[in-house]
Amino acid sequence: MIEQIVRDETWLEGERRGCYVSSDDPCVRERVCAVIMRIGQQLRDRVMNECAGAARAVPGERRAA
Repeated sequence: MIEQIVRDETWLEGERRGCYVSSDDPCVRERVCAVIMRIGQQLRDRVMNECAGAARAVPGERRAA
């Protein structure tokens, strides 16, 4: 997945500049990091929501009032 993000961001930066851009370019690296951080946060949020939903849906469990 990360390799695809690097390829995509390298291509996009090359399109922006209108010339070849290396995947080691600082702009590409910065954008790749931003995408990975965003995806990571989305995954963490999804897992936390699923865990919270599973905890509420435990059958037969009584909660203290």
